[in-house]
Amino acid sequence: MVKRSGGKPDKAVLSEMPMRFGDDPLLWAAWLYYEDGMTQADIANLMGLSRASVNTYLADARTRGLVNIEIEPDRFRSVMIAKAMKDRFNLQDCLVIPSEGGDRSLFERLGAAGAQVLKRLVRAGDTIAVAWGRSVLSLAEELHHPGLADIRVVQASGSTTARIPWTPEACAARLAEALGARWVPLSAPAIVSSPEMRERLLAETVLSEQMVVLSEANRIVMGISSMRPESTIHTSGFLDGVDQQAHYQDAVGSVSGRFISARGEPVIGPVNDRTIGLDLAALRAIPQRIAVAGGIEKVSAILAALRGGYVNVLITDAASARGVLTADGWQEPKRRSQVPAPVVDGAAPRVHHGGDKKLINEARDIVDESIDGLLLAHEPLLAKVPGTHRAVMARNGPRSGKVGIIIGGGSGHDPGFWGYVGQGCADAAVMGNIFAAPPPDPILAASRAVHGDAGLLYIYGNFSGDVMNFDMAAEMAAAEGIRVRQVVTTDDIASSPPDARGSRRGVAGNVFVFKIAGAAADLNASLEACEIVARRAADCTYTMGLALEPVRLPDTRQPSYEVGPDEMEIGVGIHGEPGVMRQKIVKADDAADLLLDRILSEMAPVRGDRVALLINSLGGTQTMELYILARRVRQRLKAHGIGVHRTFVGPYFTSLDMKGVSLSLMKLDDELITLLDHPCHTPALTELGEQKGEK
Repeated sequence: MVKRSGGKPDKAVLSEMPMRFGDDPLLWAAWLYYEDGMTQADIANLMGLSRASVNTYLADARTRGLVNIEIEPDRFRSVMIAKAMKDRFNLQDCLVIPSEGGDRSLFERLGAAGAQVLKRLVRAGDTIAVAWGRSVLSLAEELHHPGLADIRVVQASGSTTARIPWTPEACAARLAEALGARWVPLSAPAIVSSPEMRERLLAETVLSEQMVVLSEANRIVMGISSMRPESTIHTSGFLDGVDQQAHYQDAVGSVSGRFISARGEPVIGPVNDRTIGLDLAALRAIPQRIAVAGGIEKVSAILAALRGGYVNVLITDAASARGVLTADGWQEPKRRSQVPAPVVDGAAPRVHHGGDKKLINEARDIVDESIDGLLLAHEPLLAKVPGTHRAVMARNGPRSGKVGIIIGGGSGHDPGFWGYVGQGCADAAVMGNIFAAPPPDPILAASRAVHGDAGLLYIYGNFSGDVMNFDMAAEMAAAEGIRVRQVVTTDDIASSPPDARGSRRGVAGNVFVFKIAGAAADLNASLEACEIVARRAADCTYTMGLALEPVRLPDTRQPSYEVGPDEMEIGVGIHGEPGVMRQKIVKADDAADLLLDRILSEMAPVRGDRVALLINSLGGTQTMELYILARRVRQRLKAHGIGVHRTFVGPYFTSLDMKGVSLSLMKLDDELITLLDHPCHTPALTELGEQKGEK
């Protein structure tokens, strides 16, 4: 007998339900009926129910508010993205959770979701291999599912003495305890001194028998590590004493301690033959490969793991999943409800243009033609970087003995990045395609052009493509004897929780960091000093944005997501990413309060603190509206006893034609004030010095 919504659903229904619907069969039935267009008879057959039960499910879905003309937007978005991931990467299943989640960290929430998935999948007699990681340990701590017979849990790699809670042995032991299973360790270090030592250890009876158990695994639970300095693969000690640049420069991530390229291919280095544990071929042979991984910094690594076929069940968050799909060329499809109605009686269909009208020639030429135009318009200030069409430099540079500042990222953020090139600010800017990272070659060309023998500082936002390509350019520059330091901006507080600041996006707060670093370089600070002060400026900057209308890309003319006529999207990204929540449009003062309160809760300023304020148009918002918001923010800050040293209002860092606004605050100290006020002259920013703040 199938239970209605007041009780728990039948276990047989749950066992057949795709995990993207969680444990909510009403959502599954509503999706099949309203989105996939299936008949109630077909749904009954698929779900193993009677037609009467399906009818009851659909009625209950409407009563509960799950269906109100359309499936509740946030849940729809997660299910839609999960289905796209499943279909695009040929997964057995995929679960996507919200990127925001109250007080719990993303790792904790991913672990809880992973625990629910594993509880559903595990069966008596399973042999489960376990890799290590924060999300894996969180999964083990959230899981409680004893009572199944003959379960074995085996480490996927040897042990480590790293001072982290999520060691291989800790993850495997915790999971075994949660399942009431037998724990099989690997009685050897994860990394040994030589290939010969590895072979000798593998010949030992105890380890040999343990490796046999590992080879019999029918499921594996694992994380996916990026190659960032704070990533699991670094904190675990795997790369201690290894020249990563020399041996693993092609790696974008790792799974089970093995390194993979952007295409998902193995990256072989000196550690490979000294590693005890599962190799990539053996990993891919395990029937069910469950990965728990999320965070924007992991997008490249997750995509690589999917391309390599190392994962067939994925638990991730919405922002990461969307980033993976976008990086792989996916475009969000229109919903069935958005498809135009058929023509009736020969009448012409009504065409709604909205924001899809553009003054362009060909979409493929938009970036190059706009660069041609800006070079002509700002000829006294800017020049083309020799050898590339995608980089501009200041006409007054380079200067011998001065640190060169190079900024960059995707096009579509005008006046970012070219608008901040000039005296007292950046020396060069490099632009990619619309919302796409610039390739390494133009970055290297800019590096050669503005190198003044004092080193270079790269500054860019925290997006996987930018990180990868600027890293590669830095390596190429180093090979030519050019010293390079890098600062990655992470000011978008909506994109990750406070304890994962390193995974946040870099957005409009970039402008503050460019200005601070450029001033320090103009005052002949050393490369190390420029890096330190730029990093401090980045760490002191907080940004939050909202949108009334989404961005429309020039080639497709389609909105990046759908938002209702009386709704606004909170926590949007600058590449057309949807926000973390959606709500009814509010008045300007309430919108300003919403953004400011979120920033102040994290910044935690005290009375007497000083800040720089940026009210930034995301492209389609009128200046008049921005000043209304600026008025309210200044009122609120004054009431808190916070002094505003400088206020910037206007389109400083946009997202094509998005009708939206972002609010940025940078907490100041005396040095940052001096550098912020330092004179500069660029197409988008001119400062004369001697600025005075609010009393």
